[in-house]
Amino acid sequence: METVTHQHAQFTDLQHSKEEDWKIIGEDFKVYSSKLADRVLAHLQLLDGDFGGFPVDRLTHSLQTATRAHRDGKDEEYVICALLHDIGDTLGSFNHPDIAAAILKPFVSAENFEMIEKHGLFQAYYFFHFLGMDRNLRDQFKGQPLYERTLEFCEKYDAPAFDKNYDTLPLSFFEPMLRRLMANPIKTIYTMSQN
Repeated sequence: METVTHQHAQFTDLQHSKEEDWKIIGEDFKVYSSKLADRVLAHLQLLDGDFGGFPVDRLTHSLQTATRAHRDGKDEEYVICALLHDIGDTLGSFNHPDIAAAILKPFVSAENFEMIEKHGLFQAYYFFHFLGMDRNLRDQFKGQPLYERTLEFCEKYDAPAFDKNYDTLPLSFFEPMLRRLMANPIKTIYTMSQN
């Protein structure tokens, strides 16, 4: 990992840290956080070749979901949500939407955050009944603003994105969008107070 100062804080217990420690940490954080898009792109590459029994690998599925959203005229934020919606599959096998939503949360609207966070429950409509499970979990959100948005995401972009013959755009097409989005967090606990 690249650091700015090549210095280290001196505390052994966070409770005893000092302002000078946080100056060192803060400078390194600026560099580290500026490389977030690189780490996300590298993690997306882990999905390449991972089929999990599906007709296309998880990277192709993610790219295809984003391609479909882009071609339908969705804005960059939405398209990047589509690109990253399943990035959590590798580490969050039992809660992948939560992982994707957590990564996206500082950079996206509340509507897009909720859509990604809940997409797994909506996508379940298409297959849970084959597994002896309740396919209608999405119904609990009827009447809420996220319902129609997430329903559209799954029906138009996520569910049909398993077509090995679809003209899917490459990751390099989406990289500039991802970099722009991740360069400007819109909500984070690490925002300095404005006094």
